[in-house]
Amino acid sequence: MSSSYRRKFLQQGLAGLAAGALSQLATHAETVNWIDAHVHVWTNDFRSYPLAEGYKPEGMKPRTFLPEDILRHAKPHGVNRVALIQMSSYRFDNSYMLDVIRKSPGVFRGVAIVDWNAAQPDQNMRELAKAGVRGFRIYPGKVAVENWLDGEGFAKMFKCGAKERLAICPLIGPNALPALERQCRKFPETPVVIDHMARLGADGPVREDDIRVLCSMAQHSHVKVKVSAFYALGEKKPPHLDLAPLIHRLYDAFGPQRLMWASDCPFQVVSETYGDSVSLIASRLKFLSGEDKEWILRRTAEETFFA
Repeated sequence: MSSSYRRKFLQQGLAGLAAGALSQLATHAETVNWIDAHVHVWTNDFRSYPLAEGYKPEGMKPRTFLPEDILRHAKPHGVNRVALIQMSSYRFDNSYMLDVIRKSPGVFRGVAIVDWNAAQPDQNMRELAKAGVRGFRIYPGKVAVENWLDGEGFAKMFKCGAKERLAICPLIGPNALPALERQCRKFPETPVVIDHMARLGADGPVREDDIRVLCSMAQHSHVKVKVSAFYALGEKKPPHLDLAPLIHRLYDAFGPQRLMWASDCPFQVVSETYGDSVSLIASRLKFLSGEDKEWILRRTAEETFFA
């Protein structure tokens, strides 16, 4: 075989291997049908979708993050459905998120924000559920974390969540977990999804005491946890293997059926890639079986937000 023929043969072979690998990746991305359980979207159409009081356009970073933006990041990794989380800059006006869901109801579901200090937050929940909302974000705000869930508004929301199978989604740190645990004892049938592993490690190393408190929430059978926002936790840099022990503890406590992965885009892709997040679950945690990954990357979120 001549040297020129050999080079041509090798080039064709490598090209064939590359094409085959790309084809396999494309086929994989088309078939796994994973779900990103936590994404924010917003537009710069401030006339149609005004920001809430106290928020300014120049504070929106990035300037926009549209539905097509998240799908551009997600689809190459086999993520084809998304749970949208109401952006705080819109506060109780869920209009933009609802319009996105209305245009693509098979792709998007929503987690809205309602005013829990209003007279009938439960009625607002029922109305929003008709438009594709399946969860409701809550947080302590400026209220002391020791009693942040006290009050009739939250009681109405938890009662409605139990009756209508709508998830209550707390954005909290570990110091707010004791109050949440008391609320779960009062309303044991309410679906609860704790965002971002209760932000353990957001302010430094993940602390053992905080892990124990979060894992103790597994005693409540309707509590689930989002395994998400890796860019903001622990060492805050890929490949995020420093979070593996925490995720393993949550896996042991809750089981894969009560864990769901999420990116927290667009913030995940500000200084990292989308793949840096999803690959931690998809390929880097050796204790997860194929069935475990199927639950964490699709089925848990599907049962919670797309059923």
